[in-house]
Amino acid sequence: MRISTRRAALTAAALVVGVGSMAACGGQNDDAGGGSGGKQTISFLTHWGPEQVKALKTAASEFEKKNPGISVNVRAVPFANLLSTLRTQGSSPNGPTIASIYDLWLPELVRDGLAAPAPADVSKDLSAGWPENLVQGVTKDGQPRGYPNEVDLYALNYNKKLFAAAGVTEPPKTWDELVQTARKLTKREGGKVTQQGFGVITSWPAGVAHPWLSLVNSNGGAMLDGDGKPTLTDPKVKAAAELYANLIKDGATQPSMSNANANTTGPYLDNFVNGKTGMIVMANWWQSALKDAMGSRYSDVGVAPIPVGPDGEKSAAVSYSWLTVVNGKAAKPRQDAAWKFLTYLNGPDSGKQGSSAMGDILTSMGILPSRTSDLTAHQDELSDPFLAAYIKELPNAVPFPSVLGGEAMSQALQKHVENIVFGKASAEEAMTAAQREIADILTKAGA
Repeated sequence: MRISTRRAALTAAALVVGVGSMAACGGQNDDAGGGSGGKQTISFLTHWGPEQVKALKTAASEFEKKNPGISVNVRAVPFANLLSTLRTQGSSPNGPTIASIYDLWLPELVRDGLAAPAPADVSKDLSAGWPENLVQGVTKDGQPRGYPNEVDLYALNYNKKLFAAAGVTEPPKTWDELVQTARKLTKREGGKVTQQGFGVITSWPAGVAHPWLSLVNSNGGAMLDGDGKPTLTDPKVKAAAELYANLIKDGATQPSMSNANANTTGPYLDNFVNGKTGMIVMANWWQSALKDAMGSRYSDVGVAPIPVGPDGEKSAAVSYSWLTVVNGKAAKPRQDAAWKFLTYLNGPDSGKQGSSAMGDILTSMGILPSRTSDLTAHQDELSDPFLAAYIKELPNAVPFPSVLGGEAMSQALQKHVENIVFGKASAEEAMTAAQREIADILTKAGA
């Protein structure tokens, strides 16, 4: 089975693709023509593979024809090297001018001056062209810091064939219905569970944290309060921990079927595609993995909003995004040129039939673009019921907290939720410990 196009990009073998004359360790002088004026040469750092780099180079060439005073070099590094490359080379004259980043890295880059605030015209463009919640997700210290590109969010995936066999006519809308449906979908042979009603994911920070927090959000809870303090002992949050504990106690969720491997595939995926998991909360990007693994059985996959908890008012899945930022340590003329290119790249006149060039590139990879007009322009390609269900939930999505210490926070949450899953701690114990550890992480990160 091939992993999704998205995951393939993130786990590519060590590949460095230079487009133009950029070399792997900084390339030509990006201030060619003078940092204070004249012709500006900017560099775009990405983790994409050769096909996407080629498409980005084509967009850059079209931009250069319309803006002869600016040259754009595209440089690709493996995903594992992306953040470290930006950190180590960002302050040098040859460092990247633009970088594609995971939004969880943004607070650190803002702190270190590597993510410049967007100028007024870009802020206006963002407000007009993107959903407000996604713009807020890339806003730090009161200013947008880049263009949201890819957006991923979570939903309840379920097997329609297993539902029919269990006499279940529609996906659960509430937690009570989720528990009842999970019980109906669970099968045992000789006392051993052979089909679990509701699957969870372990051994992968985002795979643990994001689905669980989607349930928290949908119960009216939150990981952090308005002041950025953890709220894991809030009753609305603890209820989601108790939900997991009860599903496992019932046998409707099997810890042994939850593992993810280094490629973010593995048993949790295998059990779903092989009809051994009735429901699971997952993100839109795994569509290609489902298609590859299930073949004609892909039509059995249904998608529904995250079930709403007893204290919740609406489904509110976790979302996260990738964005393009401008290096705040680059010379001001280069920053201006970089914002001009990003405005073009993300604008509706740079792509095909009303799409931006960025929207075209993302859609070609099976990824949801985040610009509203791109979703419209690519509606035929995105009309598959699987993706359409995710798109419908975009306005209700809640971005995963992007704060200093965010990665360590996510890893700590993973540990404590897994302690519930594997019976190492009760829901109360796990959330009390998580509250204490995450508070300490955030305090030290902000010091």
